[in-house]
Amino acid sequence: MTQGKIVTPLIAFTIPLVLGNLFQLTYNAADSVIVGKILGEEALAAVGTSTPIMNIAILLISGMCMGASVLMSSQYGAEDYDTLSRQISTTLLSGCGFSAVFSLLMMFLAAPVLRLIHVPGDVIPEAAAYLRIVFLGLMFTFVYNFLANTMRALGDSRTPLYFLVVSSVLNIGLDVLFVAAFNLGVMGSAAATVLSQALCCLFCGVYIKLRIPLLCLGKKWLVFDRKLLKRTVSYGSTSAMQQVCLQVGKVIIQSVVNSQGVSMMAAFTAVNRVDDFAYTPQQNIGHAMTTFIAQNKGAGQQERIKKGFRCGLLIELCYSLFLLAFIYCAAPALMGLFAKNDGTQAVSLGTDYLRLISFMYILPGFTNGIQGFFRGMGDMKVTLYSTFMNMLGRVAAVILMVKVLDQGFASLAWANMIGWIVMLLFEVPLLVKSVRRL
Repeated sequence: MTQGKIVTPLIAFTIPLVLGNLFQLTYNAADSVIVGKILGEEALAAVGTSTPIMNIAILLISGMCMGASVLMSSQYGAEDYDTLSRQISTTLLSGCGFSAVFSLLMMFLAAPVLRLIHVPGDVIPEAAAYLRIVFLGLMFTFVYNFLANTMRALGDSRTPLYFLVVSSVLNIGLDVLFVAAFNLGVMGSAAATVLSQALCCLFCGVYIKLRIPLLCLGKKWLVFDRKLLKRTVSYGSTSAMQQVCLQVGKVIIQSVVNSQGVSMMAAFTAVNRVDDFAYTPQQNIGHAMTTFIAQNKGAGQQERIKKGFRCGLLIELCYSLFLLAFIYCAAPALMGLFAKNDGTQAVSLGTDYLRLISFMYILPGFTNGIQGFFRGMGDMKVTLYSTFMNMLGRVAAVILMVKVLDQGFASLAWANMIGWIVMLLFEVPLLVKSVRRL
């Protein structure tokens, strides 16, 4: 990424990244569709209300991996392969330790945490069972995220996609088998997710052994560099805190929604799944910009950094306009995927929400592009602070509109818009100063 054309490698890197993450989201979407269609609204509410808690751990892991990948990209761009190998082994060892401790902790705290966010008593048993099984597979989640981010840091975004395609197909097949055929309920859905993630890790490991000599470290996999760990934690913790801040805000919003009844909980679960699919390409364009900018920063190509950033924002704009047209037209059909009966209240609530928020998707397109720039430049604090302000504005708006003014489900879309505007007001002046320094 440090030579030649800019737009072509950005798009070529982004497309497999987008497809890979869309397939990863298929895990959760398949759970929700199959559970909602076969088991009904209460089971869908149980899966949905446990997802933000599960995502806190997953985003902690992915945030650390993302921070480490910024360092790896810079080391790779500078051709410092010795430091790169120590960076890789240190990240793997520390991440495995964290995953094991967090999994054990959540085995005991699943039910108390669900009560803390006001989950109805009749939903808690199934939601807690779902959480415990998913957290048993947290190690697999880390290993895949680590291997995928490492390959992407080296410029390979295609290979992780291939493994996720196979894993996603397996996940859907196992979901149908465990939930529909074996009648295992939401526990079967969780088990299907864990098994498919485990297979994804296995495929990645075998491929690296056979095809990527740079990552075949042998005994060097056991090298633990404390100095590099501190630097990784400095980058990764900021990125992880950013991800967790976003998810904690979602948990607070989920607790507000939980107090509004099962139909609103089910609608919120469904629109979150659609939102995830909508936002993912925007986030991945930002991640492609991060890798591009980090490699060029390592190579000292400042003019190329500016051109790459402008190209990335243009790609974000084009995608956001496509998203507006698609989500607005397809909203009823998308909500119908998650319900036994298309005439349910959840479908109606979700359709109104999606049609409203489709006009607002351009805002997160720009925020993701700007965050990609700051991550690539190594300024992780800006991304943390801006995300915190986004969620602060969004949570305050939800509490005011839903709890105080009783404005209903569609007001959640307006709350999102307020959060994105607050975020841009913070980011844009800092962006102008940073670009001028280049």
